[in-house]
Amino acid sequence: MVVSAFTPGVFGRIDQSAKRSGAVTGRNISALQSAYWLLVVSGFFEPVLYLFAIGYGLGGLINAIPIGGGRIVTYPEFVAPAMLASSAMAGALSESTFNFFGKMKFAKQYDAVLATPVRPMEIALGELWWAMARGALYSAAFLVIMVFKGLTDVPGAIGAFAATLLIGFAFGCLGMAVSTFMTSWQDFDLIATIQVALFLFSATFTPLALLKPEWLRWVVEVSPLYHSVVVVRDFTLGTVDWEILWHVGFLAVMAAAGLTIASRRMAALLLK
Repeated sequence: MVVSAFTPGVFGRIDQSAKRSGAVTGRNISALQSAYWLLVVSGFFEPVLYLFAIGYGLGGLINAIPIGGGRIVTYPEFVAPAMLASSAMAGALSESTFNFFGKMKFAKQYDAVLATPVRPMEIALGELWWAMARGALYSAAFLVIMVFKGLTDVPGAIGAFAATLLIGFAFGCLGMAVSTFMTSWQDFDLIATIQVALFLFSATFTPLALLKPEWLRWVVEVSPLYHSVVVVRDFTLGTVDWEILWHVGFLAVMAAAGLTIASRRMAALLLK
């Protein structure tokens, strides 16, 4: 009776909505060109260069990093998960800001899509799946390097990969919501500046406890990338505890808020 009461009602509607979102993602895949793949692949090298230049280059001058509980890790072990989280953020933001804005404001692709049964929320989800796929591609390749270099083990890499999917989704939602308020390409200079600030000041290169002055720690703890770095670092270093739920919850709330704003803004902009 329970099944008959909800199917094909609620479950049927969810299934159809998922298929329509998947169609948007499939459209992005079918439209890929060789030049775009070069752009996607190039995004993988930036965190790798940072890892070897800073993690191993500067890391040669740093003996070890205390991470709490009396545990000491090498500097590459400390920096690598931060580069991984930053890579997932960068891949998701690239798709959900610059590319999304071009499709919506200039190419007018979504105007044609809305002539079909696809709704604004389903467009947003379809684009987010694609943004997550790009972030996952970077993350998987980077984790292979981490395992090969002995910076984490296979179980830690699996957990970290799952974390990067959440990170990609959360930043994709945030980026898409922000993009709906953009009016010109020049507005993206601000996004680039904020992204660099997050990259530098999210406990990526320095433990939070060592930051001075103390008020800077409070600023860092508000950073969504900081929460992302903590989650990934806990998995790669094998230090997962109950506190991780707070960081995961922060990213989940950010994703829900971003998706809600993005879908409503898209409906307001496209359904005039």
